[in-house]
Amino acid sequence: MPNPPTDANDGPSSGPSRRKVLGAAAVAVPAAAGLAATLPSLASGAPAAKKLPGGGDLGPNVLVFDPDTAGIQDKLDEIFKKQEKAQFDEGRYALLFKPGKYSGLNAQLGFYTSIMGLGLSPDDTTINGDVTVDAGWFDGNATQNFWRSAENLALVPKNGTNRWAVSQAAPFRRMHVKGGLNLAPDGYGWASGGYIADSRIDGEVGPYSQQQWYTRDSSVGKWKNAVWNMVFSGVDGAPAASYPDPPYTVLKTTPISREKPFLYLDGKDYKVFVPAKRTESSGTTWDSGTPKGESLPLDKFYVAKPEDDAKTLNAALEQGLHLLLTPGIYKVDAPVEIKRENTVVLGLGYATLVPQGGATAVKVADVDGVRLAGILIDAGKENSETLLEVGPKGASKDHSGNPTSVQDVFVRIGGAGVGKATTSMVVNSNDTIVDHVWVWRADHGDGVGWETNRADYGVRVNGDSVLATGLFVEHFNKYDVDWHGDKGRTIFFQNEKAYDAPNQEAIQNGDTKGFAGYRIDDKVTTHEGWGLGSYCFYNVDPKIRQGHGFEAPEKEGVKLHNLCVVSLGGKGQYEHVINKTGDPTSGEDTKPSTVTSFP
Repeated sequence: MPNPPTDANDGPSSGPSRRKVLGAAAVAVPAAAGLAATLPSLASGAPAAKKLPGGGDLGPNVLVFDPDTAGIQDKLDEIFKKQEKAQFDEGRYALLFKPGKYSGLNAQLGFYTSIMGLGLSPDDTTINGDVTVDAGWFDGNATQNFWRSAENLALVPKNGTNRWAVSQAAPFRRMHVKGGLNLAPDGYGWASGGYIADSRIDGEVGPYSQQQWYTRDSSVGKWKNAVWNMVFSGVDGAPAASYPDPPYTVLKTTPISREKPFLYLDGKDYKVFVPAKRTESSGTTWDSGTPKGESLPLDKFYVAKPEDDAKTLNAALEQGLHLLLTPGIYKVDAPVEIKRENTVVLGLGYATLVPQGGATAVKVADVDGVRLAGILIDAGKENSETLLEVGPKGASKDHSGNPTSVQDVFVRIGGAGVGKATTSMVVNSNDTIVDHVWVWRADHGDGVGWETNRADYGVRVNGDSVLATGLFVEHFNKYDVDWHGDKGRTIFFQNEKAYDAPNQEAIQNGDTKGFAGYRIDDKVTTHEGWGLGSYCFYNVDPKIRQGHGFEAPEKEGVKLHNLCVVSLGGKGQYEHVINKTGDPTSGEDTKPSTVTSFP
């Protein structure tokens, strides 16, 4: 394992992010009596013809604590024991802390576990202790620390620094760390990227072995080092731009942002706060007072349970209710169709939608202001043409004043079993904000193989003026990102090409060696991107050559800043960074090849 750097700008040499197949799944843990939210009972699965009630209890896998609750640490430890190694298990948990002060806690988070404060501000709920993610379960390798989150809490770390050693799909939102934040596992083993937004870290953030990271609209006391690709937009205290040495990409502001909706308590009443849109934003929404936005009472939501089917969920939406998806696995044999403007669909504890019979899991109409947040979509056994569709084909309306946002939405093909999808996520609506998504064709787990979990395209963007802030897309059989809309922008992109390509012929794209990780169509006239990385690890056939990681038309309006390609341990190589620009990778030293400006 690499040692921690001794200089603020020197990260350790990071090795390839190899990921192993896991074995035994964890067993679900029952909720303790008296800890679940005590709201009026809700009958789930009601016939669509009957009027469905708003509000209701949050189910057995949402645990609500207050400062007087006995045995909090024991319950946290019990859940962690069940979820620590449960990478593809069905357990899903949300740990909610009412406003107040808590002392002596260490909330270790395993898979599919979310911890959240229930105040309107993070400082309303203070834990004198830690919210910890480490990698002891995986021999100190944090590259598989996925699907967990922390939100809306203030932390006073016991030893001055909180450890948050995560990789993809592990957001750190609306957090106030009254100390430092360490993003590497104990021992400084590999870690593969993550995301911070709307947070304040008073002390130093130490990435150490983190290969890449994106921080948006936040405040940090100091940032220690970088490995391959560190991107900041709207971050007070961010380091100076210096790509590629050290590889910092820094934007003073974020062009458009709107924070994720969140559940909170107004007195004894549960509400969902829907933050307002900001332009050219920087810093947090909450540090200087009450954030701007709208509060929606819980009785405006259908509080869904895993036994609810698509018919029931759609009936609730047709009634004019929003959706709050409580933790669990939802099997949907038809799309969940969001047709009404300003609808909120919010998941708790990694609520997971699994389409049946080749259905699309979620379809959003071409309307203003939909908020889709906090869900995992897991492909079914029968191929779906799409898993998530934002706007129908041919969508053309202007949503610039009130865009749809897709936040902390994660898409998985394979891993938990056989899954297939032609295109995982399609964005047809103009002006959509895509804020922190991980779209992943599994490279390990069950149901994994070049044809077994076939998925040709990760994200396809057809709408104009789409903004992606924190785009993670990996391992697709063809293009990982295929961008056709005009005036698109991406701030931070992380990609790995499919590990399991059997040979050069399998990835051949006409006369081109391989499909780009991020492709901009020749018809596009305006596009801009900052801090974009693509990596290859062709371990089945290390002789494979990838022509380039990025593909774009050479036009004045197409501008890409700070790109890199990396061969992980020499398993396959890139011949160029973008088109025919940029040096090839070579050897086994996992050294990036970079381009600072294109064209």
